[in-house]
Amino acid sequence: MDLLKSINGPADLRKLPRMQLKPLADELRAFVLDSVSKTGGHLSSNLGTVELTIALHYVFNTPEDRIVWDVGHQTYPHKILTGRRDQMHTLRQLNGISGFPKRDESEYDTFGTAHSSTSISAALGMAMAAKTKGENRHSIAVIGDGAMTAGMAFEALNNAGVFHDVNLLVILNDNDMSISPPVGALNRYLARLMSGKFYAAAKNVGKQVLPAPMLELAKRFEEHAKGMVMPATMFEEFGFNYIGPIDGHDLDSLVPTLQNLKNLRGPQFLHVVTKKGQGYKLAEADPVLYHGPGKFNPAEGIKPAAASKMTYTQVFGDWLCDMAAKDDKLVGITPAMREGSGMVQFEQRFPDRYYDVGIAEQHAVTFAAGLACEGLKPVVAIYSTFLQRGYDQLIHDVALQNLDVTFALDRAGIVGADGATHAGNYDIAFMRCIPNMVVMAASDENECRHMLSTAYAFKGPAAVRYPRGAGIGAAVEKDLKTIPLGKGEIRREGKGIAILAFGTMLAPSLGAGESLDATVANMRFIKPLDVELVKQLAQTHDALVTVEEGCIMGGAGSAVSEALAEAGIVKPVLHLGLPDRFIDHGDAAHLLAGVGLDAKGIAASIRKRFDKGEPRLVVNNL
Repeated sequence: MDLLKSINGPADLRKLPRMQLKPLADELRAFVLDSVSKTGGHLSSNLGTVELTIALHYVFNTPEDRIVWDVGHQTYPHKILTGRRDQMHTLRQLNGISGFPKRDESEYDTFGTAHSSTSISAALGMAMAAKTKGENRHSIAVIGDGAMTAGMAFEALNNAGVFHDVNLLVILNDNDMSISPPVGALNRYLARLMSGKFYAAAKNVGKQVLPAPMLELAKRFEEHAKGMVMPATMFEEFGFNYIGPIDGHDLDSLVPTLQNLKNLRGPQFLHVVTKKGQGYKLAEADPVLYHGPGKFNPAEGIKPAAASKMTYTQVFGDWLCDMAAKDDKLVGITPAMREGSGMVQFEQRFPDRYYDVGIAEQHAVTFAAGLACEGLKPVVAIYSTFLQRGYDQLIHDVALQNLDVTFALDRAGIVGADGATHAGNYDIAFMRCIPNMVVMAASDENECRHMLSTAYAFKGPAAVRYPRGAGIGAAVEKDLKTIPLGKGEIRREGKGIAILAFGTMLAPSLGAGESLDATVANMRFIKPLDVELVKQLAQTHDALVTVEEGCIMGGAGSAVSEALAEAGIVKPVLHLGLPDRFIDHGDAAHLLAGVGLDAKGIAASIRKRFDKGEPRLVVNNL
């Protein structure tokens, strides 16, 4: 690692002779593998961007020249080369460095890109800002891992192509993969471009053998010949100068190509072909398995995990297959998250009813709406944080038309190592204000299954939110029974204080209830809220406490206060939930404890608010 240890920033990298870049790439790839195997994180995508990262920082004057990485989980080599090599052991851990670009972490992280397909828009904005301010710098968008399948990328291409004097370079990191296997017409189009590589080879040979005075004539001939061999690329039609495809692991191709592009004006498009997992045979063979592994021994590879508690994702996957076997109208939709959403078995058993639409959340929601219009029963499996991207469609295309679409919201609440960008902290607030919606929060694995059946049986839009990872270990029944719509249940009888728990907060609320001798209700429904249960608890207790793994503002607790106000009931209410700030990455349990959402923290907050340290509430002291 002698070469890598000498690189404390891109300025050091640019001092190296070209011949040393390949040995540096070998060291950098080995360091990425060793580092991720110890911390966990994204592996396949980062092994694939080693040479491209080196070439970009070698050719361009970063950070003066801006690089926007998209999706941001392919930036570990970038972090290592920009002064964070010695911090990689803290990756995705509490108070450590992020697994994504983060503007307040480094001046080299020019734009946060944990969601996909935003890079071209951001880089175009930076390029136009440079032009407006009279600054001569470059803006580069590196877009890969399936991010070109999202509509926003094409909106940006459409806009960028009209600015002929802008210093913008778009690099398509074409690794034939997103997180799941590639889908869609764009992937097939790129494959056809690759099949036309004989044309690119002939073009390059021609330029090598022609004397300089004939290059202009050759260029004119090339434009005609290109149309004879294959049609102009889609990217050229958008107004970009298209170059490629070139081997993204060949530094002898990458460096001179980037140096030439650096001297060109106008929107440029470089098509780079890389391989996910490059250099580590196990990841090359199974890039999906090695996309985001936990800790493992690189010499042995990832070993099957020992049986443990069932995850909520597994609960959903099993339910989806069971319900599909019962109802042939069920269709499953995922926006490029087949593995993450637990749909692998469903695709295998019901391939004709499985739809991976690519990284296109807006399309996924409206596509489901179209299916529902024709009498099918679409189930959209989507992470809470990604549903934010389809919010307009959720309102206008599904709820406004009261269409029968079921939303399975994985990763609701704190998500741990992926941090604030992936946290599902806002779905309660942004869904409960939408007319016609039913919103449920599962407190354990078995209840999650019953809620999914309830949502599916409801004739309209309904969502079930559940967290990342394993539940409490509840036994999951095999039947597909439903629960009464809009009805909660009392899980512990107590005195003085009633704790109204939503979803995953039931278990810690029961723990707090034991220490306080408080009543604990499992509210189950955020919308429709069990108003009768709220009234009953308000009439029989001195104060109410709402607890949710979601933002307090506009959340489930707000719904309780609104119900009390409408009923004319004046009662002290304490709202506990996620604070009005973005919560960084770290262990999920520690993060929840840090915001007071474990049993100890809930009890402490109640004591602090109501009884100055005593376990019982005294009404006269309020």
